[in-house]
Amino acid sequence: MSETTLRRALLAIAILSLAIGLVAWRGGLDSIQPGAVWTAATLPVVITLAVSILRDFWIGRLGVDAIALVSMSAALLLAQPLAAIVIAIMYAGGTVLEDLARGRAERNLRALTDRAPRVAHLRSREGTKTVSVDQVAVGQELLVRAGELLPVDGTLIDASALLDESAVTGEPLPERRSAGDTLRSGTVNAGEAFVMRASAVAFDSTYAAIVRMVAAAQTAKAPFIRIADRFALLLLPLTLLVAGIAWYLSADPIRALAVLVVATPCPLILAAPVAFIGGVSRAARAGILMKGSTALEALAQIRTAVRQDRHVDDRRRRANRD
Repeated sequence: MSETTLRRALLAIAILSLAIGLVAWRGGLDSIQPGAVWTAATLPVVITLAVSILRDFWIGRLGVDAIALVSMSAALLLAQPLAAIVIAIMYAGGTVLEDLARGRAERNLRALTDRAPRVAHLRSREGTKTVSVDQVAVGQELLVRAGELLPVDGTLIDASALLDESAVTGEPLPERRSAGDTLRSGTVNAGEAFVMRASAVAFDSTYAAIVRMVAAAQTAKAPFIRIADRFALLLLPLTLLVAGIAWYLSADPIRALAVLVVATPCPLILAAPVAFIGGVSRAARAGILMKGSTALEALAQIRTAVRQDRHVDDRRRRANRD
């Protein structure tokens, strides 16, 4: 069973158990013990979270989700299964939301990968033959037919070419290129067939670099998320200290449990990763490729935007050609 399936199963069991327990409690059903139902549904979440925390601790990382584990465990030990099942639902629900956000991001990445050039038309003295894009070497001449993707980076040999560069640069209108201009892989031939000379192999070309960049962006952590993880080193012992003081002053362990439940930072655990992954995913669907959630977070500091005027650029190009 995959981790995603396990998390969804745990959430479904927790929600169903909460509902069954509440119905039995409010309906006075003696055959069903709500506490036993809630405890049985919470234990798998506790075990799963404990394994995850131990795995992270093994690689030198401690997150704020450790407080959720302490809260659920304390609630079960103090015979407060309702509090335990509520925390379990919050944590399991957050992990499922994070999986859904990550799944969208991965689908966008697969879409980028699926769009990557696969073949190239190699020109030689014997004629033109179709080869895998990985077989293209620097300096070889390639024929790009109408509507095809440019397989690798290169320079234009023919007099002119009309290219749709929206997938790479975001420019919505086709661009006219002249002989000797640099061409990027992943752009589309929007005009007639032309000949180009490869200046890079497929792995070192622009589109391959974009795919690698987006793949790295899915796993990289933004500064805020890293700060939240470091915050756990202070938050966990501080929470335990306050809970201990509450227990000592009141002589009631339930007061300590109340502190643990209130301090469980479910939004801090999951809101930031979900927001960043969702933001990168949404930007990719709009044709905007972000180099990780760090760049997305940096947008909050932007106060000035510079708009590019296409007509000014066209006049500059014509002036340079003249």
